Amino acid sequence: MTPLVTENPCHFQKTGRTVLQIVREGLQQLDQYINEDFTHACKIIYHCRGKVVVMGIGKSGHIGKKIASTFASTGTPSFFVHPAEANHGDLGMVGANDIVIAISNSGEALEILTLIPVLKRRHIILICITSRPESTMACAAKIHICVKVPKEACPLGLAPTSSTTATLVMGDALAIALLNARGFTQEDFALSHPGGALGHKVLLRVEDIMHTGNDIPCIQPDASLSQALLHMTSKKMGVIVICSIEGLIKGIFTDGDLRRILNLNINIDVQNMRIDSVMTQFGIRARPGTLVVDAVNMMKSKNITCIMISINDQLLGLVHIHDILRASIT
Repeated sequence: MTPLVTENPCHFQKTGRTVLQIVREGLQQLDQYINEDFTHACKIIYHCRGKVVVMGIGKSGHIGKKIASTFASTGTPSFFVHPAEANHGDLGMVGANDIVIAISNSGEALEILTLIPVLKRRHIILICITSRPESTMACAAKIHICVKVPKEACPLGLAPTSSTTATLVMGDALAIALLNARGFTQEDFALSHPGGALGHKVLLRVEDIMHTGNDIPCIQPDASLSQALLHMTSKKMGVIVICSIEGLIKGIFTDGDLRRILNLNINIDVQNMRIDSVMTQFGIRARPGTLVVDAVNMMKSKNITCIMISINDQLLGLVHIHDILRASIT
């Protein structure tokens, strides 16, 4: 093996740029393969009553796993099966209503070729993605999608580079074409990604994180300012909601309101001053079904740290900015 040459970093950059150029040229060739075969494949997958089973060996297998994952997260139920394992029992995972997408650059992957007679006998539709329309797999498939590229970026012409990128892009093209056909929405996407940031933003609602019942700092309008401050301090939220005995919102008082009162330099009788005389009437509210991300935007626009959750004037809960941060919504 030739020793690593480090004297001239520009050689690395030149090679890297050459690879990018070769791959770009390969992808430009793909446009001709978005044709009737591509449309036919999309229609069959769209009407599939089962799942899309993706197979591939070696580098094609790695690409196949990503394609199956993309299908699954964009509204097309899909999973990957290794063809070697399929030859030893895992083919039983493929149901009668499923479709198989088999990937092989040469179209001659032995592990897949041995499965084709069984798939045909079971009347399972086979879609093959190869770079050779004349290959055994292409000829055996109901639909063949070509991903032929002029050359690999590997100077030896051996390591799959341009060809695997082209296959990956074609898989993305299929997935997104189907996504559009299904009218797949952002919320649909979030349902497949409940643990991610998008899932939180799209699915989480204020009713999921709000304080309720005795956790809400709440006091009646005739309470003194002193009583309100003690209760507000005990809840450690920097806010107290003023409600009637029936739980109807009359107003809100925050630590910011207290600072403004103190800055007026007037004598304040905290023991006798009623809280309803210094509260902010009504206050900013959201309905329980409000998305947390929308509540965040509302709080930012109003420059507040808490928002009341209510239906009409009935207090249901309270959400503090710290609750939102804990839920990882920013």
